[in-house]
Amino acid sequence: MSLLRSACVALSVFGLAAGAPAQTAYPAKPVRLVVPYPPGASNDVLSRITAQAMIPGLGQQIVVDNRAGAGGMIGAEHVARADADGYTILNVQSSFTTNAAVRPKLPYDSQKDFAYIGMMALGPMLLVVHPSLPAKSAGDVVRLAKARPGQLNYGSSGNGGINHMSTELFARMAKINIVHVPYKGISPAVTDLIAGNTQLIITSLPSAMGQLKAGRLKALGVGGAKRSTLAPELPTISESGVPGYVAELWWGLAAPAKTPPAILDRLSAELNKSLRSSDVKERYAREGGEPVIMTRAEFTEFVRQEIERWRKVAREANIQPEG
Repeated sequence: MSLLRSACVALSVFGLAAGAPAQTAYPAKPVRLVVPYPPGASNDVLSRITAQAMIPGLGQQIVVDNRAGAGGMIGAEHVARADADGYTILNVQSSFTTNAAVRPKLPYDSQKDFAYIGMMALGPMLLVVHPSLPAKSAGDVVRLAKARPGQLNYGSSGNGGINHMSTELFARMAKINIVHVPYKGISPAVTDLIAGNTQLIITSLPSAMGQLKAGRLKALGVGGAKRSTLAPELPTISESGVPGYVAELWWGLAAPAKTPPAILDRLSAELNKSLRSSDVKERYAREGGEPVIMTRAEFTEFVRQEIERWRKVAREANIQPEG
């Protein structure tokens, strides 16, 4: 009887184990990468390059889902509310932090609703001027602005955007008075600079490169902490007129806040492995980006510091969101 009872227990346990659902290794199906901007821009292109490079290591497809609108907030809110299972992730970028800095009420909490996976790339911001402006360096622009307070105009892609915030930071650190002219996008802002209706802009390398090569605009410096390998001939704004100035574009990946750490670690490892690829480096460079490897903790702290930095600029410059 004792042997019979033991056999029944064993069969019972075996039956329970057989009936229990198997724990499937992540990922067991395609991952959706939400890009909160339209197809074709750097956010989209860099995300697609990254997704393609991560697919072999994950063993599943990464499908890019463009959910544009409201300056990136629609796509970000969608991911913040998504299931925290690793199958919906988000492309975050510089404007993600400027939105958090400028807008007191967002449909999500940038600190509490996301788990940060890692950085993809950094890209230099350029100080660009009209060729007629008698300036050969960032220091020359500062001297001109101090001699002509309120007479130099600068364009941006819109109120509270990264171009606006970067130039306000420049003006405040240099202690100069220059006038903001917002546009509905960076293209019309660059067009008006070429026409001479504004005198300067701080913008991305891809948005200005064609006009720089044609001689219609003139670049004076990069906004990085060090010189960029994408434009090595240009000094930093910090070394050429505004010590300590840093403003860069960046792109990275995030997931809903309660995504399991093991899944986040897997995504982070595959992201960082892909960034070591020479092919990814070359393709990023065409979009004005350089791969940057960060741990999850490092990227989380980086995003926090960016929000705080831009929040201070917005507060001191009294920058209000549009609409």
